[in-house]
Amino acid sequence: MGFSCGVLMLVFWEERLVLLATPKTGTTSIAKALESRAAISIQRPPELKHTPIKRFRRFIGPYLEQVSKEPFTVIGVMREPRDWLGSWYRYRQRPGIPDKRRSTAGISFDDFVEAYCTEKPPAFANVGAQAGFLRPEDAKGADMIFRHDRIEDLVAYLEHRLAMNITLPVVNVSPQASTLLTAKNEALLQRFAARDFALYASL
Repeated sequence: MGFSCGVLMLVFWEERLVLLATPKTGTTSIAKALESRAAISIQRPPELKHTPIKRFRRFIGPYLEQVSKEPFTVIGVMREPRDWLGSWYRYRQRPGIPDKRRSTAGISFDDFVEAYCTEKPPAFANVGAQAGFLRPEDAKGADMIFRHDRIEDLVAYLEHRLAMNITLPVVNVSPQASTLLTAKNEALLQRFAARDFALYASL
């Protein structure tokens, strides 16, 4: 079964629940199943639909809570960091990417990871970090984070909170491509993305 890049941030008003759209963690499938059930679904622009927790806490959350007079639970999904980068790499292998600077066509995964592990990565490797999206060091993080490889835990939680049955469609599966790494760059990634690996291990 394949799950893909997050597309919508969903707000469930009556349940006081928000699902953040962490890119490349399968929330497209969740969004397809739940968009009609949500009070608010933010689809565009990317700056809004992929709102990280820090920006949500500063701008969107306070407004929702001021109107509702109640706090909202904010949840998100995290993918194993190496697998997450592999998904980005494969996704950017596809033909027809509007901005060719973001394409990984003709670039090995090893070179992609090496470029990612720099302070100012080139456009094709500039994909951010899940820890920064969900649990930044300088802001309150998401209330709950679910593992991508245990998506059934998220489904069970949402079925309980929303009092409904959920069936996930399979959408936007990335193309196949080799994601082999040299030992040198495997170690480099472990050091560079240490916060992501530590957060994932804690879930």
